[in-house]
Amino acid sequence: MSDIPLGKDVTYPDQYTTDVLFPISRQPSRDSLGINPMALPFQGEDVWNAYELSWLNDKGMPQVACARFYVPCESASIVESKSFKLYLNSFNQTRISSWEAVSKMLAVDLSACIGSPVKVDLYTIDDGTSRIGFSTLSGFCLDTLDITLDRYDPDPSQLGTLHGLVVDESLNSNLLRSLCPVTAQPDWGSVQIVYTGAQIDRVGLLKYLIGYRQHQEFHEQCVERIFRDITDYCAPDELYVQAFYTRRGGLDINPYRSSGESVSKFDRLFRQ
Repeated sequence: MSDIPLGKDVTYPDQYTTDVLFPISRQPSRDSLGINPMALPFQGEDVWNAYELSWLNDKGMPQVACARFYVPCESASIVESKSFKLYLNSFNQTRISSWEAVSKMLAVDLSACIGSPVKVDLYTIDDGTSRIGFSTLSGFCLDTLDITLDRYDPDPSQLGTLHGLVVDESLNSNLLRSLCPVTAQPDWGSVQIVYTGAQIDRVGLLKYLIGYRQHQEFHEQCVERIFRDITDYCAPDELYVQAFYTRRGGLDINPYRSSGESVSKFDRLFRQ
């Protein structure tokens, strides 16, 4: 990944270009988890929210929008986040005839980058305010547990279940933090876990999630690791995992993986 713009000084373009987009293969991380790309053990998407998108109309008048991007987990690659920001910034001084044209350009360019169709929703500020509301994570917040910790790397052996009790429950934590694998800068977030099956030991799950605090991996990869580890060590009948990372450079990323229907259950959180 020597050409990756992350962690390097770059010039921000203000005229439209796709040259800055940089794909990152999903497979190296999935190989470490034993995931076959031809038989994924989950469904899902990476939901990106962009809050700093602007361009000029034919009269030179600035247009301001918010956008939501849906990247399918089946895609061979993800979009490297800094390259995504550079790409969005390249619209700033570019004259484009219509909002529809902008939406189409975004969808075409990002789909070409990752090798799979990307869905794009474009919102005016007023429309976005009403349609992209804040969510509250459901169920029991693990952060209320009184535990003692002495390690900060994800140890899946801490995961387990309570025998004899089958539940349908939601668990969440706002203590998720991981590190960028390139710059080691912290990525802050929350995580929602919804499952049916033998009851998961909450203390072990919280220790496992806090273990990501010093773990270097991209957002999407962390969610897939959490999903796979819970699947392997707790064997739920159904499982849904979604992370909500706080925004950086006008973008937040909210990957979700599900053993069942591939539909996001939540919008963005207050911290985003």
